[in-house]
Amino acid sequence: MRALCGVPSCASLSSHRLASPLLAYRACEFALGSSPGLRLEFVGRAVGLQSRSIGRRCIVAMAAAAAEAAPTEVFVKAAVGHPDKFGDCPFSHRVVLTLAEKKVPYDMKLIDVSNKPQWFLDINPEGKVPVIKDEGKFVADSDVITQLLEEKYPEPCLKTPEDKASAGARIFPNFAAFLKSKDPNDGTEAALLAELKSLDEHLKSNKPFIAGEAVTAADLALAPKLHHLTVALGHYKKWSIPEDLTNVLSYVEAVHSLESFKKTKPADEFIIAGWAKFFV
Repeated sequence: MRALCGVPSCASLSSHRLASPLLAYRACEFALGSSPGLRLEFVGRAVGLQSRSIGRRCIVAMAAAAAEAAPTEVFVKAAVGHPDKFGDCPFSHRVVLTLAEKKVPYDMKLIDVSNKPQWFLDINPEGKVPVIKDEGKFVADSDVITQLLEEKYPEPCLKTPEDKASAGARIFPNFAAFLKSKDPNDGTEAALLAELKSLDEHLKSNKPFIAGEAVTAADLALAPKLHHLTVALGHYKKWSIPEDLTNVLSYVEAVHSLESFKKTKPADEFIIAGWAKFFV
């Protein structure tokens, strides 16, 4: 194989005894364009790939390089009244938070859900967010998306043990019911408190996160929802998590102190604006 535009030939690369398939991949990336087959052949010759195990390492390296070169497109809710800002959807935030925690580069596309552009409806007829573009296909639903991301980018592992995955899962619907309620005696506050107490009990033996020491997918799903709870209930009902639920309060502080959370969270004002329609 000849050298192209200053890129060394296979022979010269081999003579340098490149140890990393990724380095070889980078060297041929410009020369061979977007053809994985040509790149793999080039890398194989350059580093003398003789076994399938080394070949697999090369393919992994190629995938890593491709992920670096092409950020994942993620379509999320824009802020109410501010179509150029990230909005108040906790499910959109969950996906972005997962991408950030896994350090996967992403390109955020903001969707005004009150006036969805036709191009978005063309690629996603249901019009729901979040959506990601993966290998030319558009994938919706935060549960499906985060599972896909876990399979595609297994490090760091964010899988939550099955016996702990449901902790806090009922908090958000009970929060929403209480927030929207106009009747102080309808039991919605009591239902929310019951779920928070259940989480507090779970956290007594699982700290600082739901599965213990390490952050998992369950935390990345719950953190945005607790952000909504603290901001929206504080603003609209002057309500806050009771002080005796010390484990929950510590947990909220822990997940909201994650660098990935701080870098991706929507502004409080946009969360307040997102729930305003229920208080008109």
